Amino acid sequence: MPFRAMTIQQAAERLHLGVREVEQLVKRDGIPFVRRGTEVVFVRRDLDAWASQRLLGMESDSVTAHHRVSTQRRQQSLDHDHLVPMLFRAEWMAAGLLSKTKPSVMRDMVALAAKTDLLYDDAALFHGLQEREELCSTALDEGVAFLHTRYHDPGICGDSFVVLGRTVQPIFAGAADGKTTDIFFLLCCQDDVLHLHTLARLCAMAHATSLLADLRQAETTAEMMGALVRNENAVLQGI
Repeated sequence: MPFRAMTIQQAAERLHLGVREVEQLVKRDGIPFVRRGTEVVFVRRDLDAWASQRLLGMESDSVTAHHRVSTQRRQQSLDHDHLVPMLFRAEWMAAGLLSKTKPSVMRDMVALAAKTDLLYDDAALFHGLQEREELCSTALDEGVAFLHTRYHDPGICGDSFVVLGRTVQPIFAGAADGKTTDIFFLLCCQDDVLHLHTLARLCAMAHATSLLADLRQAETTAEMMGALVRNENAVLQGI
């Protein structure tokens, strides 16, 4: 139910924030909300889209703290929280993309997603990526981008997955520091909760481990997969 209304308490729980912090964001118009009479409510899909954008803009320490809370809450109901074996496959990666522009890398990443046999609508995914990038780039300063759509349609894929590509030639993808990007993840999740947790996990790995350097040194997709597994284990050990 993507248009379900949520209270401040429910929004705070979903965002891993305190109620007072959410109230302050509302006062500053720093978060999407609507008023129903005197009550402040949040539309779930808009809240999740905002949370995704917020994650990409966090500093390293804030990402680590957010990821720790997100992981601890998931571990309360799961035996483990290893996302890499669940969402990634070596055959869903490319170590030598020939893309030279931002539009071409998005097309190539969608083509890579189609190879999973889990994607039902290539055109819808590409259009969603374009809309998200027009809103704000998903490229970070470390030379990595986390491509995703603003809203998540559970009918676009048969299961959640992430594909990974490394371009031969780094390209300008809109990172805030104006530098180029060569590592591209494309997240395709069937629900926003998993998407936000996966994004937090990958951002934490990019900030706090040797993941990006390892991916750049990898000669094969098997080595790229190994780097993901190794660095996810490293970041989970710090929880």
